[in-house]
Amino acid sequence: MNYPLSRACTATIIPAGDVVTLAAGTDVFVTQALGGTLTVRTDQGLFRLAAEDASALPGYVPPAAAAAVATEFSEAAVWAALKTCFDPEIPVNIVDLGLVYDLAVERTADGVAVDVKMTLTAPGCGMGPVIAEDARQKIAGLPEVARAQVHIVWDPIWTPQMISPDGRQALGLEE
Repeated sequence: MNYPLSRACTATIIPAGDVVTLAAGTDVFVTQALGGTLTVRTDQGLFRLAAEDASALPGYVPPAAAAAVATEFSEAAVWAALKTCFDPEIPVNIVDLGLVYDLAVERTADGVAVDVKMTLTAPGCGMGPVIAEDARQKIAGLPEVARAQVHIVWDPIWTPQMISPDGRQALGLEE
């Protein structure tokens, strides 16, 4: 179903990563609503909208959020937060896509410092900084986290064989 935007919205062009404004009245079709953002298709291409812009789509009902908020810090809570991050073109989280290569947690005097090394499905993907920032913000929102950094790395080069069994099943690659 197409939804005409009731107001102008800031959007990110997929896959370029450039930020633009979609004008009020622009017809959008929601192709993906995962991890708190919307991927929409317009006559001009694909765009990523922030969750708060769902209210600009009259009649659109966003899916209910399934993720519980962690009440205490743990490495498992970091992994759970990362599983709420999605490439806007692929309906599988970045963990199950095999994009997260390393997670380091260090307790400091100020709290917890978290460093993540992740890659992208393609080196030229302009959405990389957007996805990495989404992951960083979700980690930073966890209890006790004083510093969260997400680094994009290219070694090893990502291949589809890195997708988890759950991710492969979600993509229809395995039954």
